[in-house]
Amino acid sequence: MRLANKVAIITGAGSGMGRTTAILFAIEGAKVAVADISQQGVEETVKEITAKGGQAIALRCDVSKTDDVERMVAATVERFGPPTVLYNNAGIEGEASYLSKMSEEAFDQVIAINLRGVFLGMKYVIPHMVKAGGGSIVNQASIAGLIGIPGGAHYAAAKAGVIAMTRVAAVEYGRYNIRVNCICPGAIETPMAVRIRKGAPPLSRCASITSTFTSKTVSRAPPSIRRISTTRPDASKGRFIFRCRPTPRCRVWRCTSTAISWKAAWSSAIMVEPSSSRSSRR
Repeated sequence: MRLANKVAIITGAGSGMGRTTAILFAIEGAKVAVADISQQGVEETVKEITAKGGQAIALRCDVSKTDDVERMVAATVERFGPPTVLYNNAGIEGEASYLSKMSEEAFDQVIAINLRGVFLGMKYVIPHMVKAGGGSIVNQASIAGLIGIPGGAHYAAAKAGVIAMTRVAAVEYGRYNIRVNCICPGAIETPMAVRIRKGAPPLSRCASITSTFTSKTVSRAPPSIRRISTTRPDASKGRFIFRCRPTPRCRVWRCTSTAISWKAAWSSAIMVEPSSSRSSRR
């Protein structure tokens, strides 16, 4: 087992990529602290893990709150020992709105969870990793942090911030044998994606976090864009294991995109949208 004797904290593990990763890590031998704001979600994930013979604890945690994050880390240390793996996955999509029409409350909420949550996770886990002699951190960024997506200023800003903060943390703590990486997936078929599409089938519209593009845009977009929202949460499992397993050499930082073709084609897809359609979306 590639993660034997590892202690992992995974936030946002009540569903989607977080749940899939928690189960995968447990199968690979890690003891997993399953954290999420949904108590029901974490309990269901832990139930799946224990049914497969793994070890896990369920922790309700709002990653935007310092007290919650401190309790999450303390509970993990008490039950399993110091964490050697951290996957900062928790995040929300927020309301889709053009920047000038976006409420300050909506902006602040996404920044608090998607960016501040990553900061707090690293802040309170890293000291334990330093004492343990090393560890691995994977931060959940997004393709949205690398390109512009209309209607997602808060989300894009938060994910770009995660990428930048990952670089800083890697430079600061590489000397302590702590690897800090981030992943930048495109649209993944998770409960969040279903909410964004408002129940529409995955292939009915472009895989955008804002779900504001018309069928005409989708018909002109490359097939790689139109198909990407069907990607399963476990599609990147190899990357997760590689980032978190023991390695003879410490690769300090890397930003891994799982949607390079999607990124390359995105600009052409949004540029063909008629101006009248753009106006109607505002």
